[in-house]
Amino acid sequence: MKRLLRSTMDAPHRAFGVSMLLSFRKSGRRWPVACRAALGIGLPVAVGWAAGDLSAGLMATIGAFTALYGSERPYSNRAWLLAGLALSFSAIVTLGVWVQQWPLMAVPLVTLIAMIATFVCQSLRIGPPGAYMFALACAAGTAVPVPVDRVFWLVLGGGAVSWVVHMFGALVALRGPEKSAVAAAADAVAYFAQATGIEARDRARHDAALALHDAWATLVSFQPPNPRADSTLTRLRALNRELHLIFATCVGTADLAAAKSDAMAKRARAIGIETTSLNEGQDQHADDADVPLGRLRSSRLLLENLTLQSPAFIVAGRVGVAVTLAGAAGAVVGLQRAYWAMAAAVLVLHMGQDWARTLQRGVERTIGTIVGLGVAGAILAAHPTDLWLVATIMSLQFLVEILVTRNYALAVVFVTAIALVIASGGQAGSDEGTLLVARGIDTTVGCAIGLLVYAFIGPRGSPASLRQQIARTLAAANAALVHVAAGKVTTDAALLARRDLQHCIFKLLRSYETDTAGGIARHRDAAERMWPAVVATQRLGYKILAACWSLEAVVDDPEAGLDPSAHLTSEELAVVNAVLADVIAAVRGESGSIRLDSLPELLQAELRDLFDSLVPDVSNHRDP
Repeated sequence: MKRLLRSTMDAPHRAFGVSMLLSFRKSGRRWPVACRAALGIGLPVAVGWAAGDLSAGLMATIGAFTALYGSERPYSNRAWLLAGLALSFSAIVTLGVWVQQWPLMAVPLVTLIAMIATFVCQSLRIGPPGAYMFALACAAGTAVPVPVDRVFWLVLGGGAVSWVVHMFGALVALRGPEKSAVAAAADAVAYFAQATGIEARDRARHDAALALHDAWATLVSFQPPNPRADSTLTRLRALNRELHLIFATCVGTADLAAAKSDAMAKRARAIGIETTSLNEGQDQHADDADVPLGRLRSSRLLLENLTLQSPAFIVAGRVGVAVTLAGAAGAVVGLQRAYWAMAAAVLVLHMGQDWARTLQRGVERTIGTIVGLGVAGAILAAHPTDLWLVATIMSLQFLVEILVTRNYALAVVFVTAIALVIASGGQAGSDEGTLLVARGIDTTVGCAIGLLVYAFIGPRGSPASLRQQIARTLAAANAALVHVAAGKVTTDAALLARRDLQHCIFKLLRSYETDTAGGIARHRDAAERMWPAVVATQRLGYKILAACWSLEAVVDDPEAGLDPSAHLTSEELAVVNAVLADVIAAVRGESGSIRLDSLPELLQAELRDLFDSLVPDVSNHRDP
């Protein structure tokens, strides 16, 4: 079993190459996002032009960064999120402008903002553009010649425009984000149902679990505390519950017959079709069904990462060092727009990726910037004015959003162009050559510093940290099993235990990725050898969660009957508790024997695989 797992479940690592710069990745529909971003950035410029103050309109485009966030959030949650972002951008830029009177405080301020934004975005798993835009907004504020008494309202005005544009979709499809989340989960579950092979099934299972988790976050976590009785939301929750039951069946049965796999995949796809075709409407029927708790609260996620060893804290520290060095380099060398260098350093590091992807991002940014200088030079030479300037900025922003998920290097070409067009202020006679050279040099310096910082203080993961997370996941599994044995999986305590177990499973994979991303070679190699253990722990966790969903289905429909393989008696619970306690002790380096006899049918295969893959060094101590 150990040899099988290690030969088939080696974690894939991507090697960076030129082909990545030229390839296009698959992406979902981007044109709605692109249209929102283009309108969000173009309307403030148009208003500024109409009011006879184009520079004010261009300054307000910083608030348009608001339109780049929250695209997948439900509209009720999105409204609050975007309002908070607009206020944050306004305050950050105002601080940047205000600190201009104390030049020595500029770099510390940008460093602090970049570190806080990185920590928050990493802790809450906020995807691109993440912390980058906050750092860029603050850094830009330290260099733009705008009176401090009006910058707050200009940026807030741009954010308000983005808020309106971003929320307009609520008038067309109020539950559009929820439908998209459930449809994505349906596709992932269908793919998992038909996946074959050990590696393919393990990957598909994790992807399906993550998609279902994201769907519940959209349907539960990001909803108001007491939402209105809404038939569409009620139906979407019911459909997502059914997807979970399909997922649980696929997890609970090791080898599904082809016909049954096809039937389950067909049903999952039918759920996806029904989801997208739901007619939205209101009725008076409340949603009384038990639903999962969604993801952990933001406050708990932040507190959980508020330790020196957490990935979020480490990435934030790395960003702080890079921004400080970039700012210092700008002062020493005399970079004309040093804030571009600081922002570029943040861009390379803020996502906390492994060395290959960090290097790829740095190279893509540098090459895209160099090519983009030519595009920007042509546009500046043409010198678009008035509404032509508005159309140019909107077109460039549209292209950025269309391309950014498909080919980042190509998207950077237009990012560079739009940044230089805005930086020129739409003024004729500006020193275009100097501006182009400054952009190229500053971006190259910032990316180089970011890569150097990663090379010297990159991830320093160790097998010890990974073993700790495995132990935490097994402890969470033990806690959830108590409710399985009791047959009560929908109580408040049971729902908390189920949520914590799923959170630990996701965090385990992130811990593995961190520990194998770089650092000491012997630590990295040791962590990679533990990949089968990570997979075995995930399998056990998903099997327990599947049993919870099976039991919940029986509660909802008693006539369906309980699958005997999903049952766990109190005696069997005691056996599993003892085995897991011994395995956890062995994982932590404590000696002792582990008995694997009289294992319950529910978890027999998973526990044996866990032992064989996780603690081979104590295999000689296993009792028959």
